[in-house]
Amino acid sequence: MLGELLTAIVTPFDKDGAVDYDKFRELARHVVENGSDGLVVTATTGESPTLTDEEKLELWAAAVDTVGDDATVIASTGTYSTAHSVHLTEQAHELGVDGYLVVTPYYNKPPPRGIVEHFKAIAAASDKPIIVYNIPQRVVVNIEPETIFELAQIPTVRAVKQATEEIGQARRIVADAELDLYAGSDHLVLPFLEVGGVGGVCVYSNLVPGRVKELITRYREGDVEGARAIEDELKPVVEACGVTINPIPVKAALNMLG
Repeated sequence: MLGELLTAIVTPFDKDGAVDYDKFRELARHVVENGSDGLVVTATTGESPTLTDEEKLELWAAAVDTVGDDATVIASTGTYSTAHSVHLTEQAHELGVDGYLVVTPYYNKPPPRGIVEHFKAIAAASDKPIIVYNIPQRVVVNIEPETIFELAQIPTVRAVKQATEEIGQARRIVADAELDLYAGSDHLVLPFLEVGGVGGVCVYSNLVPGRVKELITRYREGDVEGARAIEDELKPVVEACGVTINPIPVKAALNMLG
């Protein structure tokens, strides 16, 4: 397991629009020291579509160097191009990351067979674990359970970041595909724990990593009411992070926190 709480860390920029690697390192240390088991770097919240490959590589290297001894570093290497995704995965492997987040190919809308072949090609580039990222509201295509079962046959596919509220599908990822299930939306952490999930790949843990980790820990220890209490406590944070498309609100909140 790559960790219960993986934070989809933001990518800080300076006033001129350049990546602020010093602030990235500072935030990475803060998030890990306060409860996150790992970081997912250059995912949607990290603004991957608008980063250059060179910026991604430097961010992955910075994460490994800064927190690699204390937390897992997951590089978001998936794009709509299989060849480009393979290239990024090869580069991330050389930098020493612990695994990869690979999103369903977006825009191209591949059929199930195409999705499976896409992941097979990426898996061939490294022996490190892959988290399949299923987020149909962003990429249009939903990875149906039958396709998830095929992906589960790829040896390095170990988990699914599921960002849809379909609880039945989430349950099948755990029970039938026997993959680790991560909540892909902050409000799904507790509901997915209740169907056998591992935890979450979260945005709000940029802000409150300790409380999110405590929620997961309490549930694991059998304190369901305590977990629910923390979930209720954090609802305003979840709502604030959803006032518009991320990473706008979470970055605004981070700026407020200094």
